[in-house]
Amino acid sequence: MRRILLLMVPMLLAACSGAERLSRLGDAPDMAGITNPTQDPRWRPVSMPMPNPQDPPLANNSLWRPGSRTFLRDQRAAAVGDIITVLVSIADEAELQNRTVRSRDNTEGMGLPRLLGLESSYARLLPTGIDPSRLVEASSTSGVNGTGAIRRNETVTLRVAATVAQVLPNGNLVVTGRQQVRVNSEMRDLTVGGVIRPQDIASDNTVRHDRLAEARIAYGGRGTISDVQRPRVGQELLDIILPF
Repeated sequence: MRRILLLMVPMLLAACSGAERLSRLGDAPDMAGITNPTQDPRWRPVSMPMPNPQDPPLANNSLWRPGSRTFLRDQRAAAVGDIITVLVSIADEAELQNRTVRSRDNTEGMGLPRLLGLESSYARLLPTGIDPSRLVEASSTSGVNGTGAIRRNETVTLRVAATVAQVLPNGNLVVTGRQQVRVNSEMRDLTVGGVIRPQDIASDNTVRHDRLAEARIAYGGRGTISDVQRPRVGQELLDIILPF
């Protein structure tokens, strides 16, 4: 019965995946609706370490406001609901090489030639031919020789508009944004989020991705091409449960 259940599990998973794909046969991937990100059940208000409150500095009578880029109005995002453009420019290159060599030889021996004066009873307690001084002898040899190398080169250049979702007590802004582009039944989905300082916002209301604290940037896709590149459910299941 257990074997039958184990065989049925991948079949059921494949059936569920196949039913989902059949339900959208011939259709392009659906786009997500424009919603309030704070209404997402997974949304959690950000809590960051805050400095002690300080009294605002006194300013002399002047038409110029501290932090303003224009005489009339500061066009940069500053309140919940404002829009800011996040510039994503990632050019990462990493090359790592590791090698581990380990060897070990062990030899263990144990005997009881004398124990509480019972050595005269060994002949009755132990089988014939056993030497009490050499009851246990063990030896082992192990060795490990591992070599690993990683070479990665990634380049991503994107622009995405994000919305200010929260203003922290120290004035920092929590931003979150999502961009979807559908071309020929292939959906490209970009999400970005993090915490920025108002001082890091440029005069054109943009901020670089490396100025985002706790940055979360995801760029992926789904659709016809992604379905072909992704392994089948049964193959993923076998990769998880097979010990070799």
